[in-house]
Amino acid sequence: MRVRRSLEVWKMGIVNYLDALKLQEKLISDRKVGKIPNTLLSLQHPPTYTLGKRRTYHNLLVPESDLQRMGAELHYTQRGGDITFHGPHQAILYPIISLREIGLGARKYVENLELTMIELASLYGVQAHPGGTGETGVWVGDRKIGAIGVRISSGITSHGLAFNIDPDLDYFKHIVPCGIAEKGVTSLKRETTMELPAEEVIHEQLISCFARIFAFTNLVCKENVSVLTTTHDSSQQFS
Repeated sequence: MRVRRSLEVWKMGIVNYLDALKLQEKLISDRKVGKIPNTLLSLQHPPTYTLGKRRTYHNLLVPESDLQRMGAELHYTQRGGDITFHGPHQAILYPIISLREIGLGARKYVENLELTMIELASLYGVQAHPGGTGETGVWVGDRKIGAIGVRISSGITSHGLAFNIDPDLDYFKHIVPCGIAEKGVTSLKRETTMELPAEEVIHEQLISCFARIFAFTNLVCKENVSVLTTTHDSSQQFS
């Protein structure tokens, strides 16, 4: 008999990057001690540039003061990967899940995140594919449509993926996206010949693709979750 694998999905709307970072840290701690189940955050960020733990500052092509003038923030994180951009009209998923519980290693986990975005793109007739050696994320030809940057601590994941629905691609001109100078960035809007539905629908589809790829069969969705929602009923423990 197949075990039903549960996932709690928080639909959060637009969340400031630092607030999302603090929330993830809290949820990681709770997941490690079994206070919460496997949890998926679905959200967007205001215009934000982030650097991974390798601190590849040279891939930021403008002074930080210029970012401030354009209304964008710059933050340093402990995720893997190079510099990237998050902003409106991107679909972001931050899984806080136990890899040990679902029986995945780090490499397979990243491959499944890639497959999640590839499957979403295919719904709109877009043939996306993983990158080559040293090229994480998902590509359409030589144009990146989805970024991946993950952190795994004691088998618990955080950070995750960002899929370009229809962001302002000019923001990417101020960086070397993911440290790859010779390739470009694209979006679902640019690549598909189909008319896109409301973004909420695409967010839902991305969640569904994630659940299917990772074999989560029981989704518990929480709508319009505030970033202040950082506590669960601690009387129930999850393995």
